[in-house]
Amino acid sequence: MRIRHSFLSQLRRTTQDIYNRTMRLSDAALRLATIDFPPEPAQLPASMPPGARFVEGRFGNRAGGRRYKLYIPSTWRGQPMPLLVMLHGCTQDPDDFAAGTQMNTVAEERQCFVVYPAQSRNANNSRCWNWFSALDQERGQGEPSIIAGITRQVMRRFPVQQEQVFIAGLSAGGAMAVVVGTLYPDLFAAVGVHSGLPFASARDLPSALSAMKRGAASEANSGGLPVIVFHGDQDTTVHPLNGEEVIAQGLRSHPRGSSAQPSTIAGRVPDGYEYTRVKHWLEDGSPLGEHWIIHGAGHAWSGGSAAGSYTDGKGPDASREMMRFFSTVGA
Repeated sequence: MRIRHSFLSQLRRTTQDIYNRTMRLSDAALRLATIDFPPEPAQLPASMPPGARFVEGRFGNRAGGRRYKLYIPSTWRGQPMPLLVMLHGCTQDPDDFAAGTQMNTVAEERQCFVVYPAQSRNANNSRCWNWFSALDQERGQGEPSIIAGITRQVMRRFPVQQEQVFIAGLSAGGAMAVVVGTLYPDLFAAVGVHSGLPFASARDLPSALSAMKRGAASEANSGGLPVIVFHGDQDTTVHPLNGEEVIAQGLRSHPRGSSAQPSTIAGRVPDGYEYTRVKHWLEDGSPLGEHWIIHGAGHAWSGGSAAGSYTDGKGPDASREMMRFFSTVGA
């Protein structure tokens, strides 16, 4: 009986061990499968031009996985085109962000791919990108590595002009755009920041809330990429001083930033807000930065559509101005 009992115990242990190893292999296979998940067609908006596509995809690595949506303009016939990565703000998703910014319409005009990574509720309950996390401020780690991976995946599948890859975002997405651009200056050519914060302005949630409320001053370098910034001077969610610091950080980080020639232009949107635009150029005409201060505007995408959240149509068109700025980089 003791021999039988010992045999049954050993059999149970062996069976459990096989089960555990099988589950570990299944989990590994699932993680591997998410690395190159092919895009699937999504439901298309009724207003989409004939021939345009808005497809879904997924990317994953050791840091996790995220879904995304890629806009392919109707003008694409196989030719190489620029790529813009758009990072939404808190509570938003790719469809909402695309509708509010109308960036797909601008992509039709500019002949550009646009990819919208989606933050998951598992990573942040409010769908905010975790720009303030210390782990998510390191190259090859966390969400920056996932966003860079999504970018590279699109570049593998479509003929992207490698010197014309840009990243932009709103609020938490704007702050994360700065982080990703800083960590991957070899991948991106310029950064667009709407109502965001400078690189390394926080290392945890308490310091993030402080930076958002009071404005942040960071001594870290941001990679020195050309940057265009939009910020409302009545923004009570992310203090406008953060926009000033994003520009200042970018100029400090560029090898020739101290020789930039600033120029100021004032304007007003018809039946809308007044604004001040400060441009920073090198002597050879290369753009280093633009800072748009929208007088009277709050925490919303300037010139956006009411079809999406966090937009204000009374401001200058941030989407078209960002794309115009990006087109001058490396030109």
